[in-house]
Amino acid sequence: MPLANTEASTAARSITAPASERRTLAFIVFVAFVLRVSAMLIIRTYRFPALPDHFSFGWETGRLARSIALGHGFTSPFHSETGPSAWIAPLYPYFLAGVFKFFGVYSAASAKVVLTVNSLCSALTCVPLYRIAACLLSRRAALVTAWIWALMPYAMYWAIRFAWETSFATLMLALAFWLALRLERENRLAAWLEFALVWALIALSNPSLLAFLPFCGFWILHRQRQSGSMRFRFAVCSGALFCALLAPWMVRNYLVFHKLIPIRGNFGVELRLGNGPGADGQWMYYLHPTQDPFEFERYRRMGEAAYVDLRKQEALAWVQANPATFAAITLKRVFFFWCGTPRSASTAEFTVRNLIFTLSSALTFLGLLIAFRRRELWAWLFLWLLVSVPMVYYFTFTHPRYRHPIEPEMLLLMVYLFTQVRVRRSPAQPQREA
Repeated sequence: MPLANTEASTAARSITAPASERRTLAFIVFVAFVLRVSAMLIIRTYRFPALPDHFSFGWETGRLARSIALGHGFTSPFHSETGPSAWIAPLYPYFLAGVFKFFGVYSAASAKVVLTVNSLCSALTCVPLYRIAACLLSRRAALVTAWIWALMPYAMYWAIRFAWETSFATLMLALAFWLALRLERENRLAAWLEFALVWALIALSNPSLLAFLPFCGFWILHRQRQSGSMRFRFAVCSGALFCALLAPWMVRNYLVFHKLIPIRGNFGVELRLGNGPGADGQWMYYLHPTQDPFEFERYRRMGEAAYVDLRKQEALAWVQANPATFAAITLKRVFFFWCGTPRSASTAEFTVRNLIFTLSSALTFLGLLIAFRRRELWAWLFLWLLVSVPMVYYFTFTHPRYRHPIEPEMLLLMVYLFTQVRVRRSPAQPQREA
């Protein structure tokens, strides 16, 4: 079989697993879920510190959820009552508020429920990951990829420790990636509407991931145009549904703040926390309103929208006055995103984590390079994902959690790399198995 893909071979690949493999995949998901919940219960990661005032239970998300659960609406993301907020995208705070309503605000029961749901999202990520690998590589590679995600301790970490949207957003992004591959070869209106729904859920949970959406959409349309199957009206319907699903929250923000805030409105503060006097490429957490009483008082007095605008202007003024420093720390943030953030007092565990971070990034990009050399038609989709999603963090600040939503696709590129090494060592074997 030639190493380069052809449109015929791409379209001919099966995208539906046999019943036996669906049962196997269900078993993988079950094992992944049990492992995550067991780790959460054994390590007792549901025990969030009670001080200061349970803030580590979801941080700003937890505060917003508490306000919603107590009947105060989407308000007060910090220490005390400060009025309406658009600090965080709404989906996860409302989910967390529902849990608080039934199981108690900041209770251990609520923590167990939230982390269990996170664990389910992390386990279910095996499904789109399997589908993507089966579509692009082989059934065997798909099983290997799904099992690695199910069993890898790092894949469990964020699900069992953080009451945050990370695991849900990771699942949704993997689904969006899979739907893009389906739309390349199945141009149906129903698939386009599913695509819009998944992206709306992404937008309402982690808007930073929207950076990938235009690249993803253009790639689908380009591939459909090449195959002669493009129906642009389907894409228009998909876009209309996407906008309609976001419209209620955008209208709410406009009515509350009297300005356009598409989904969340704290970007100016995030920009300032990464750029300003003393910036070294990392998060200047000590300037956050939850850490600095002066900043909290400014936030409370000015209101959220005005405070965010002020912090944005401070950041932009510093960038304009220090372009060389800004360029230098931006390059450092690129390094931190792919190789791990440093610490002043590194432990052995922390050093090992950063080494794994660096190695996984190197293997990912090596796999992508091999895909381009093999002229794989899907390589561009992976490239745009790896280029677009981190971009906002290059200009603000990085955190290991920010890379997690793209780690399933990184894993797939690593598996692809090793399949290609196996092919080169065994030239008599077919490149992919049916």
